[in-house]
Amino acid sequence: MDRIPILKMGRFLLVTIQVDMHDRLALALQDDLTARITETGARGVLIDISALEMVDSFIGRMIANIASMARILDAETVVTGMQPAVAITLVELGLDLPGVRTALTVERGMRLLRSVLRAAGELEEPSDADDEGSDAGPAE
Repeated sequence: MDRIPILKMGRFLLVTIQVDMHDRLALALQDDLTARITETGARGVLIDISALEMVDSFIGRMIANIASMARILDAETVVTGMQPAVAITLVELGLDLPGVRTALTVERGMRLLRSVLRAAGELEEPSDADDEGSDAGPAE
């Protein structure tokens, strides 16, 4: 069975969904991601869904469930790259996605995760080292 890669970036886990999500893949992601949060002690999860052009109610609920499970495991979740059609579908389906923060880009999502942890006193103030190796380009 296919798996979605989960990358560790410091205190965060990065999930980039590059394939069409089907129910079994979503369930596998849920299991894999909760296991990785526990193994690594990750404090944040960024899920990039920019490649998803459409979602159904099951996938929408799975995203909400993953965020809830991550929160119970003491990790914040940010979903990035949501296409307009996906946002419209989620609203039309009546899915709120409680506990899910969103950002337009991965860069903004990482900044959001850092600011949430900084506000909670779990991350030091930003330094020049935070931007080393970043290919995000100039600040917006």
